[in-house]
Formats: sequence, structure tokens, C-alpha cells
Amino acid sequence: MGLAIEEDPAKELVYAPRDLDEGLRALAGEEVFRAILERAGAPRFRRRRNGFATLLHIILEQQVSIDAAAAMHRRLAGLCRPLAPAPFLALDDATLRACGFSRQKMGYARGLATAVAEGSLDFARLQTADDAIAYADLVRLKGIGQWSAEIYLIFALGRADIWPAADLGLQFSVAECLGLDARPAERALRDLGERWRPWRSVAACLFWQSYLHKRGRAAPILPPELYA
Repeated sequence: MGLAIEEDPAKELVYAPRDLDEGLRALAGEEVFRAILERAGAPRFRRRRNGFATLLHIILEQQVSIDAAAAMHRRLAGLCRPLAPAPFLALDDATLRACGFSRQKMGYARGLATAVAEGSLDFARLQTADDAIAYADLVRLKGIGQWSAEIYLIFALGRADIWPAADLGLQFSVAECLGLDARPAERALRDLGERWRPWRSVAACLFWQSYLHKRGRAAPILPPELYA
């Protein structure tokens, strides 16, 4: 389940991707999405900040649950103030291990911090670049593969037409919603997603919403400082 945090009732929440409601209207005419909306409601996944801490959190999410990654992030944020490249690079291996980093993730995270500190990864450039350029900038980093880059494009940059076909939750939900015999492999799912351009991110969020609803779960809640 998501990690509970106190919300500021006066703060207007920002959801991913951009133009979510327009995308929902565009897709609602298709039976599979109309059924999801009727059964599970509209997806409301909070937009994340475009910056170092969010991309670092996505590295932590790799191969662990989102709640486990959030717990590691909280431990790190308590020791690294501010959570920025220079203070992070000053942390030794023992400190990172205590936060839950594997040796591999230490290397990935330090590479990210170095790239940001040296200016080879520019978050302002990512914000304004088109999808292909932003994706290419992200996957140049060791440890940022296709899944991580696509998740960042949806949830931090708010891009509306990204289809993270390697995501297991998306694969399982597409199989459930379309009545497939088995979850589709990444290549097959990537091909299938072509029908939902230019709103593939919105389609993915609808399938994730269905996946969570069927399992009695709400959208995961991350540490509050990661949200836009």
C-alpha cells in the first residue's frame, strides 16, 4: 500500500501526465477504457519534480517495491541535506549501504550525481526537449535504461505519449483488461500500444489504475518532497 503523508488541503495537486483529462476524454470512447473508468475511476498519479532527487528515486525503485524505495529515500534524505549532487557525492559507501543501496545502485547514483554536477545532464533542457531528445539524454546515463527513462518522462516531465512496455504491472493489466491468455511480452505490448497514440501515457495510467483497483490498492504515495 502507499505510504501515508499529510496533504496540504489548500495545495492544488498536479497529476501526470500533462493534459490528463483531455487524454481521458479522447480514450473514453474505447470500450476497454470506458470499463476501467466506470470500474476504477480516473487515474490520479501525482506528478513528480523534475530533478536529481526524483531520478535518484527511480534508480532506487529498480527491482524493488515502490514502498521499499520510498523507505530508502527517507533514510537518505535524513542524512543528505540538501539531497543534491554535491552533498550526495560526499557520502561514503557505509552510509549508502545503511540507507539500503546495493553496490550497483551506489555506482548508478554517483554517476547520476556526477553528470548533474558537471552539467552533462541538464534538467532544464529535459523540461523543454522533445520526447526523443529527453529520452536520449536520460539513457546515456549508466543505470538509466528504457523503463527508468520512460517512467521519468511520464511522471516527472508529464509527457502524454510514452508507453513503458517493459513494466510488469502494465503487462499484467493489459492482459487482464483485454482478456489475453498471458501477459504480453515487451515487444508485443509495444506494438499494441501504437493504437493509443498520441495518448499512450494516459492509456498506461488507465491500465495501472485498473491493476491497482483489482488488488484493492490506491496509487502509491512517495515522500512529499518528490512531488511537483
